[in-house]
Amino acid sequence: MATIIDMPKLSDTMEEGTISKWNIKEGDKVEAGDIVAEVETDKATMQLEAFDPGTVLKILVNEGDAVPLGAKLVILGEEGEDISGMVDGESSDAGADTAEKDEQDQKDKEGDDAGEEDQKADESGAEKKKGSGKDFDPLFGDLKKEKKAGGNGESGDDRKDDGRIKVSPLARKMAEERGIDLGKVRGSGPHGRIVKDDIENFKDEAPAKESAAAQPDEKQEDKKAAEAPKPSVSGTSLREDEDIKVSQMRKTIGKRLAESKFTYPHFYETVDIDMKRAIEVRASLNEVSDVKISFNDLVVKSVSVALRRHPWINSSWLGDVIRLHGDVNVAVAVAVDEGLLTPVIRHTDQKGLRDISAETKDFAARARDKKLQPEDWEGSTFTVSNLGMFGIEEFTAIINPPNACILAIGAIRDVPVVENGEVVPGKRMKVTLSSDHRVVDGAKAAEFLSTLRNLLENPTSMLL
Repeated sequence: MATIIDMPKLSDTMEEGTISKWNIKEGDKVEAGDIVAEVETDKATMQLEAFDPGTVLKILVNEGDAVPLGAKLVILGEEGEDISGMVDGESSDAGADTAEKDEQDQKDKEGDDAGEEDQKADESGAEKKKGSGKDFDPLFGDLKKEKKAGGNGESGDDRKDDGRIKVSPLARKMAEERGIDLGKVRGSGPHGRIVKDDIENFKDEAPAKESAAAQPDEKQEDKKAAEAPKPSVSGTSLREDEDIKVSQMRKTIGKRLAESKFTYPHFYETVDIDMKRAIEVRASLNEVSDVKISFNDLVVKSVSVALRRHPWINSSWLGDVIRLHGDVNVAVAVAVDEGLLTPVIRHTDQKGLRDISAETKDFAARARDKKLQPEDWEGSTFTVSNLGMFGIEEFTAIINPPNACILAIGAIRDVPVVENGEVVPGKRMKVTLSSDHRVVDGAKAAEFLSTLRNLLENPTSMLL
């Protein structure tokens, strides 16, 4: 009997997956456990295996297609088995969708046509009304008829018949106030009657002529401007615009960080830490360690010790309850080409610097190769994000849900400091704690940062 492989949930936050590569083709025989495809999820590229043996009768999704959880991917069965019902079902559904879409499109088109007809009718009616308003005046009757009789209705010819100027009382008053000779005004009212608008729009010919006389000068100026040397346009586009398809990882990063930033009430606190002794201790450790200890390893260890002393920082907001985590599991942000991953180092408060360093390097390598597994990025209680290696002195990070806090690490800077009344060279590093104010208050965050600063300024105290 034919079976279907559908899109499984390969991570805790996965909502859809992209078939990055098929390892099978129609007609192939597969056994249970065979890897049939590679699926790009929100965090890594995972392998999709077959749970039943059979012949590949139909592949329903193309490489590069993104499909939701539960979507049908492959039909397996006996060679020659009739799967028309299953395929037809897909087709029927698709056909139904298409028919429904066509029907809706037809309705939309009919609606548009009807709208166009209505619009034409309105415009026609408007033109008729407009024409009626122009040709018929309730006071003077059918103006069109008057025009045929010899009057133009817009000129001052009618007033020449008896030498009188037809002007409304308001227009006459306005002309007197403005010193306008009514004999120079052309009336636009019925039978050449001068109305208010004619006075307001009246322009004496003399200024017009002056203006006309000035035009050659303007043209001359334009000509000079055209003949003037134009600035050369230097530089051409070195690269054309490029659209990059959003990966599953980038979609998830965008969704989760937006949810965190706009849902979690963030606040930030920063301290400047003297790293002089941390530098000395790190140098001493690297002389005897077979794994190179980084400053980030020192920070992770110090954070873990501080979290054990301040459980409210090592917590999560879960709606009805705030969970103070019993374990200290620190996620370390790792940048990869497609985004940011946060693999989790577990029980960091119980591990030495060597183990923390080795695990961090392993996670970073597997993250870049997309070899991380779901259990590698689940279960964090706190997150560290370090941009110091890029020379960033200070920044604020967005909380990694469901953690209550995240620590942003800046670069170690050479700065002048005052010691024993003298200015001497110093080493300083800024760290900024982002906290979820629903869980952590300002005083609690400050106490945690104070402990962290003491640990990094006196690294040997972590041995106590």
